[in-house]
Formats: sequence, structure tokens, C-alpha cells
Amino acid sequence: MKTWMKLFAVVSLAFALTGCGYNTFQSLDEEAKASWSEVLNQYQRRADLVPNLVETVKGYAAHEQEVLTDVANARSKVGSMQVTPELLNDPEAFAKFQAAQGQLTGALSRLMAVAENYPNLKADQGFRDLQAQLEGTENRVTVARNRYIETIKNYNIAIRSFPNNLTAMMFGYNTKPTFTVENEKAISSAPKVEFGDKK
Repeated sequence: MKTWMKLFAVVSLAFALTGCGYNTFQSLDEEAKASWSEVLNQYQRRADLVPNLVETVKGYAAHEQEVLTDVANARSKVGSMQVTPELLNDPEAFAKFQAAQGQLTGALSRLMAVAENYPNLKADQGFRDLQAQLEGTENRVTVARNRYIETIKNYNIAIRSFPNNLTAMMFGYNTKPTFTVENEKAISSAPKVEFGDKK
């Protein structure tokens, strides 16, 4: 009789956990980890392109030392960060990660702008190949980030919805940070457009 009661209790608990969102949290958490891995994979791909890109630009524009140094420093900062699965649950660490990636994005944009001033560099096949790879990687980063954002949105909705939120509190599930728009203040103000000198 005791065996049947224990079995009934286990089955009842399993049904209760299924109906309260526990399994949903497990599934969404795994999706978040997989999406995050893809983001990291694409960011690493981008970081791996940087040394070759810097060396190619340096061959034509060695005196653009400040821009080259900024790119190298930004890549170094990204490379020195400890990226662990716990980062997904730490908003402060996540913000630092995002800031470092944003710094590298900005430095690479400045490097590409400098390249516009050097026709021989723009004509170099190696540089054009690296530029195409970088553009493709930036597109992959965008796609991976968008998938991650969507996954985290679904996870956070599940965490905050009733009655799942009760299960989340009981098992210690919290909302996860997601990517934000970089430099929100700058994009919220309209750009100034000037059309030459007024006569």
C-alpha cells in the first residue's frame, strides 16, 4: 500500500510540475543557451577577422595609428572577458559584455571609414575579401542576436506569467538580460541635416 501511495505522489507531483511551467522553463532555458552560443560563435568569428584586417590596413595606412590601436584594444578587451553561462543570469556582466562588443563594432566602423581615404587599399583584393567576410559576419551577428532576443523574450514572458511565476519563484528562475539598443540617447534625437552654405 505504501508503494502505491509513493507512486501516486510521484505521478501527482510530475503532473503538477508539468502544469505549472517547470518543463517550459527547462525548454526555454536550453533554447536561451543554444541561442547564446550562436551569438558567441559569430562574435568570435568577427574577432578572428580583426588581426588580418588590421595588418592589411596597416600596410597602406600605417600612420592611422590611433584607429589601428583602437581596434586592437577593443579586440583585446573582448578577448579578455570571461564569458561563462552564468553571464546570461547577471545583468551587470551582460551589460559589460555588450559594451565591449559595441566598442569593437565602433572601432571597426572607424577603421572601415579610414579605408575609404586610401584608393590603393580599397583596390587590394585581400582587403576586399576581408571586408566582405566582415560584412557577412556582421549580418550573422545581427541574425544571431535577433534570435537570442526573441528566445529571451519568450523566456521572460514565461517567468512573469501567472501561474508560472509562482513556479519560477519556487525554483529560483529569474528573468534574463537581453541586448539593448546601443547608444539609445543618440538614436532618440533626430539627426541634423545641413545642405551647404546659405546664401
